[in-house]
Amino acid sequence: MIQELVVATKNKKKLGEIKEILRGLDLKITSLADYTKTPRIIENGKTFKDNAIKKAVKIARFTKKLTLGEDSGICVAALSGKPGVYSSRFAGKDKSDLKNNLKLLELLKGLPQTRRKAQYCCAVALADKDGLVGVAEGKCPGFIDFVLKGNFGFGYDPLFIIPKYKKTFAQLGPRIKHKISHRYHALKKVKKIIRKYMLLLSQDVNFLLFSNVNLLCALSSSTLACSSLLQI
Repeated sequence: MIQELVVATKNKKKLGEIKEILRGLDLKITSLADYTKTPRIIENGKTFKDNAIKKAVKIARFTKKLTLGEDSGICVAALSGKPGVYSSRFAGKDKSDLKNNLKLLELLKGLPQTRRKAQYCCAVALADKDGLVGVAEGKCPGFIDFVLKGNFGFGYDPLFIIPKYKKTFAQLGPRIKHKISHRYHALKKVKKIIRKYMLLLSQDVNFLLFSNVNLLCALSSSTLACSSLLQI
Protein backbone atom coordinates (compact mmCIF):
# COMPACT_ATOMS: atom_id res chain seq x y z
CA MET A 1 0.00 0.00 0.00
CA ILE A 2 1.42 3.37 -1.05
CA GLN A 3 1.90 5.83 1.81
CA GLU A 4 -0.03 9.09 1.47
CA LEU A 5 1.64 12.40 2.21
CA VAL A 6 -0.67 15.35 2.71
CA VAL A 7 0.87 18.72 1.92
CA ALA A 8 -0.81 21.36 4.08
CA THR A 9 -1.34 23.94 1.34
CA LYS A 10 -3.84 25.05 -1.28
CA ASN A 11 -1.15 26.89 -3.25
CA LYS A 12 -0.96 24.98 -6.54
CA LYS A 13 2.43 26.40 -7.54
CA LYS A 14 3.99 25.59 -4.18
CA LEU A 15 2.49 22.09 -4.29
CA GLY A 16 3.95 21.60 -7.76
CA GLU A 17 7.43 22.52 -6.55
CA ILE A 18 7.18 20.21 -3.56
CA LYS A 19 6.04 17.30 -5.73
CA GLU A 20 8.88 17.87 -8.16
CA ILE A 21 11.55 18.01 -5.45
CA LEU A 22 10.17 14.95 -3.63
CA ARG A 23 10.07 12.95 -6.84
CA GLY A 24 11.47 9.44 -6.37
CA LEU A 25 9.68 8.73 -3.11
CA ASP A 26 7.03 6.00 -3.18
CA LEU A 27 4.31 8.37 -2.03
CA LYS A 28 0.87 9.50 -3.06
CA ILE A 29 1.11 13.24 -2.55
CA THR A 30 -2.16 15.07 -1.87
CA SER A 31 -3.02 18.54 -0.58
CA LEU A 32 -5.74 20.42 1.27
CA ALA A 33 -7.55 20.73 -2.05
CA ASP A 34 -8.28 17.00 -1.80
CA TYR A 35 -10.07 17.36 1.53
CA THR A 36 -13.21 19.15 2.64
CA LYS A 37 -13.87 21.13 5.81
CA THR A 38 -10.17 21.32 6.70
CA PRO A 39 -9.41 23.30 9.85
CA ARG A 40 -8.35 26.90 9.42
CA ILE A 41 -4.68 27.53 10.10
CA ILE A 42 -3.73 30.96 11.42
CA GLU A 43 -0.09 31.58 10.54
CA ASN A 44 0.79 33.65 13.59
CA GLY A 45 4.14 32.06 14.42
CA LYS A 46 7.19 34.24 14.99
CA THR A 47 9.32 32.06 12.72
CA PHE A 48 8.90 29.99 9.56
CA LYS A 49 9.57 26.92 11.69
CA ASP A 50 6.71 27.79 14.07
CA ASN A 51 4.26 28.08 11.19
CA ALA A 52 5.45 24.94 9.43
CA ILE A 53 5.04 22.88 12.61
CA LYS A 54 1.60 24.32 13.26
CA LYS A 55 0.42 23.41 9.75
CA ALA A 56 1.84 19.89 9.86
CA VAL A 57 0.54 18.97 13.32
CA LYS A 58 -2.95 20.46 12.89
CA ILE A 59 -3.60 18.87 9.49
CA ALA A 60 -2.11 15.52 10.57
CA ARG A 61 -4.55 15.42 13.46
CA PHE A 62 -7.39 16.14 11.05
CA THR A 63 -6.45 13.69 8.28
CA LYS A 64 -4.74 11.04 10.44
CA LYS A 65 -2.11 10.93 7.69
CA LEU A 66 1.56 11.80 7.39
CA THR A 67 1.51 15.54 6.74
CA LEU A 68 4.03 18.06 5.46
CA GLY A 69 3.76 21.66 6.61
CA GLU A 70 5.84 24.30 4.87
CA ASP A 71 6.39 27.98 5.46
CA SER A 72 8.76 30.18 3.53
CA GLY A 73 9.49 33.74 2.58
CA ILE A 74 12.12 36.31 1.83
CA CYS A 75 14.24 38.17 4.38
CA VAL A 76 15.89 41.42 3.32
CA ALA A 77 18.89 42.66 5.29
CA ALA A 78 18.19 46.37 4.71
CA LEU A 79 14.68 45.87 6.15
CA SER A 80 15.93 44.08 9.28
CA GLY A 81 14.77 40.73 7.93
CA LYS A 82 11.37 41.84 6.67
CA PRO A 83 9.03 40.81 5.16
CA GLY A 84 9.99 37.44 6.72
CA VAL A 85 6.97 35.45 7.93
CA TYR A 86 4.73 38.16 6.46
CA SER A 87 6.08 37.62 2.93
CA SER A 88 2.86 36.23 1.44
CA ARG A 89 0.73 39.06 2.88
CA PHE A 90 3.27 41.89 2.75
CA ALA A 91 1.00 44.22 0.78
CA GLY A 92 -1.85 43.86 3.24
CA LYS A 93 -5.45 42.75 2.87
CA ASP A 94 -5.52 42.97 -0.94
CA LYS A 95 -2.22 41.15 -1.28
CA SER A 96 -0.97 39.52 -4.47
CA ASP A 97 2.44 38.47 -5.70
CA LEU A 98 2.66 41.60 -7.84
CA LYS A 99 1.59 43.95 -5.05
CA ASN A 100 4.02 42.31 -2.62
CA ASN A 101 6.87 42.72 -5.10
CA LEU A 102 6.01 46.34 -5.84
CA LYS A 103 5.90 47.19 -2.13
CA LEU A 104 9.32 45.63 -1.65
CA LEU A 105 10.72 47.62 -4.57
CA GLU A 106 9.29 50.82 -3.13
CA LEU A 107 10.88 50.21 0.28
CA LEU A 108 14.27 49.56 -1.33
CA LYS A 109 14.03 52.49 -3.74
CA GLY A 110 17.35 54.30 -4.09
CA LEU A 111 19.41 51.60 -2.42
CA PRO A 112 22.43 50.29 -4.40
CA GLN A 113 22.91 46.59 -5.13
CA THR A 114 25.34 46.26 -2.22
CA ARG A 115 22.49 47.10 0.18
CA ARG A 116 19.90 44.83 -1.41
CA LYS A 117 21.11 41.53 0.05
CA ALA A 118 18.38 39.02 0.87
CA GLN A 119 17.78 35.35 1.46
CA TYR A 120 14.91 33.05 0.78
CA CYS A 121 14.14 30.92 3.86
CA CYS A 122 12.10 27.75 4.16
CA ALA A 123 11.02 25.52 7.03
CA VAL A 124 9.40 22.13 6.52
CA ALA A 125 7.78 20.03 9.24
CA LEU A 126 6.48 16.46 9.15
CA ALA A 127 3.82 15.15 11.50
CA ASP A 128 1.53 12.17 11.78
CA LYS A 129 -1.53 11.51 13.92
CA ASP A 130 0.68 11.07 16.99
CA GLY A 131 2.51 14.38 16.63
CA LEU A 132 5.64 15.98 15.24
CA VAL A 133 8.03 13.68 13.38
CA GLY A 134 10.76 16.05 12.22
CA VAL A 135 11.74 19.50 11.03
CA ALA A 136 14.19 20.78 8.42
CA GLU A 137 15.18 24.23 7.18
CA GLY A 138 16.83 25.60 4.08
CA LYS A 139 18.14 28.96 2.86
CA CYS A 140 19.19 30.48 -0.44
CA PRO A 141 21.19 33.75 -0.52
CA GLY A 142 20.85 36.39 -3.18
CA PHE A 143 19.79 40.00 -3.62
CA ILE A 144 16.79 42.03 -4.77
CA ASP A 145 16.82 43.33 -8.32
CA PHE A 146 15.63 46.80 -9.35
CA VAL A 147 12.85 45.58 -11.65
CA LEU A 148 10.78 42.42 -12.07
CA LYS A 149 12.28 39.94 -14.54
CA GLY A 150 11.13 36.54 -15.81
CA ASN A 151 7.91 34.58 -16.01
CA PHE A 152 8.56 31.40 -14.00
CA GLY A 153 7.81 30.65 -10.37
CA PHE A 154 5.80 32.71 -7.91
CA GLY A 155 6.22 34.94 -4.86
CA TYR A 156 9.31 37.11 -5.08
CA ASP A 157 10.96 35.02 -7.82
CA PRO A 158 10.88 37.88 -10.37
CA LEU A 159 12.99 40.02 -8.03
CA PHE A 160 15.29 37.46 -6.40
CA ILE A 161 18.67 37.42 -8.12
CA ILE A 162 21.02 34.43 -7.80
CA PRO A 163 24.55 35.88 -7.90
CA LYS A 164 26.08 32.84 -9.63
CA TYR A 165 23.73 33.17 -12.60
CA LYS A 166 23.03 36.91 -12.41
CA LYS A 167 19.41 36.11 -13.12
CA THR A 168 16.22 35.95 -11.09
CA PHE A 169 14.53 32.68 -10.15
CA ALA A 170 11.75 33.71 -12.51
CA GLN A 171 14.28 33.88 -15.35
CA LEU A 172 16.11 30.67 -14.46
CA GLY A 173 13.03 28.48 -14.37
CA PRO A 174 12.29 25.27 -12.43
CA ARG A 175 15.10 23.13 -13.85
CA ILE A 176 17.71 25.23 -12.05
CA LYS A 177 15.59 26.61 -9.22
CA HIS A 178 14.65 23.14 -7.94
CA LYS A 179 18.33 22.29 -7.51
CA ILE A 180 19.42 25.35 -5.53
CA SER A 181 16.39 26.94 -3.84
CA HIS A 182 15.63 27.32 -0.15
CA ARG A 183 12.77 24.85 -0.61
CA TYR A 184 15.07 22.35 -2.29
CA HIS A 185 17.56 22.47 0.58
CA ALA A 186 14.85 21.95 3.19
CA LEU A 187 13.03 19.20 1.28
CA LYS A 188 16.28 17.39 0.53
CA LYS A 189 16.67 16.91 4.28
CA VAL A 190 13.01 16.01 4.66
CA LYS A 191 13.39 13.28 2.05
CA LYS A 192 15.78 11.51 4.43
CA ILE A 193 13.29 11.85 7.28
CA ILE A 194 10.48 10.43 5.15
CA ARG A 195 12.59 7.47 4.03
CA LYS A 196 13.42 6.62 7.65
CA TYR A 197 9.78 6.97 8.63
CA MET A 198 8.63 4.72 5.80
CA LEU A 199 11.30 2.16 6.61
CA LEU A 200 10.08 1.92 10.19
CA LEU A 201 6.51 1.61 8.96
CA SER A 202 7.48 -1.20 6.64
CA GLN A 203 8.95 -3.03 9.63
CA ASP A 204 5.55 -2.86 11.31
CA VAL A 205 6.78 -0.60 14.06
CA ASN A 206 4.60 1.53 16.30
CA PHE A 207 5.84 5.07 16.90
CA LEU A 208 6.01 6.91 20.18
CA LEU A 209 7.10 10.53 19.89
CA PHE A 210 8.06 12.30 23.09
CA SER A 211 7.55 15.98 22.40
CA ASN A 212 9.89 17.22 25.12
CA VAL A 213 12.65 14.71 24.50
CA ASN A 214 14.69 14.70 21.30
CA LEU A 215 14.22 10.99 20.78
CA LEU A 216 12.09 9.03 18.36
CA CYS A 217 11.47 5.61 19.86
CA ALA A 218 10.42 2.61 17.86
CA LEU A 219 8.56 0.10 19.97
CA SER A 220 7.97 -3.41 18.70
CA SER A 221 6.68 -6.49 20.52
CA SER A 222 10.19 -7.74 21.21
CA THR A 223 12.55 -4.80 21.29
CA LEU A 224 12.72 -1.14 22.22
CA ALA A 225 14.99 0.78 19.88
CA CYS A 226 15.55 4.48 20.30
CA SER A 227 17.24 6.67 17.70
CA SER A 228 17.90 10.38 17.58
CA LEU A 229 14.98 12.59 16.59
CA LEU A 230 14.42 12.66 12.85
CA GLN A 231 15.43 16.29 12.68
CA ILE A 232 18.24 17.61 10.52
